Amino acid sequence: MDLKQRQYNLLIVSAQPKFNESLAEMLGMRRYYEHSFEDSISSARRILNEQHFDMILINAPLPDEDGVRFAVDKSVGKCSVLLMVRNEYYPEIFMRVCPYGVYTLPKPPARQLVAQAFDWLESSCERLRKLEKRSVTLEDKMAEIRLVNRAKWLLISKEGLTEDEAHHRIEKLAMDKCVTKREIAEEILGVYGTTA
Repeated sequence: MDLKQRQYNLLIVSAQPKFNESLAEMLGMRRYYEHSFEDSISSARRILNEQHFDMILINAPLPDEDGVRFAVDKSVGKCSVLLMVRNEYYPEIFMRVCPYGVYTLPKPPARQLVAQAFDWLESSCERLRKLEKRSVTLEDKMAEIRLVNRAKWLLISKEGLTEDEAHHRIEKLAMDKCVTKREIAEEILGVYGTTA
């Protein structure tokens, strides 16, 4: 899928109206963004309890926090985080948040730099989506292996087969019926009254 067709949900945490206005205008040119503005870390935490965001932009400092801890906490999840800090604090804050994968920009940034930062965030979102998909695939595969092993042990205990014989029977049945080993394992568990 073309990146420009994909929708991204962006949470902007900023208490500076002029910046927010300028950013909203910039986001208007990126039609594939849905965005929400929050003016404090506490209100951002509340909305994150109700809704998922692909990206979070934090314009620090905020009235209730500097935003650093919040940026680090949220970067551990499934979203990309950009933290904007005053130029004089940039080196120190960058060193603190970089190990957690938080992108950092010094303020005031050039408009082109902010646009590039959104490109970085999109790349990061896509990488996170692929990792999540791979993780789900691995979890599914592990669940299938556990299910097939349970079916093998049932064949061993109920029919007196060796482990190799049980394994070959499941494979052969799957090939003969043109189904997955998981489906055969579920059938075997059903025959012996064990749930999958």
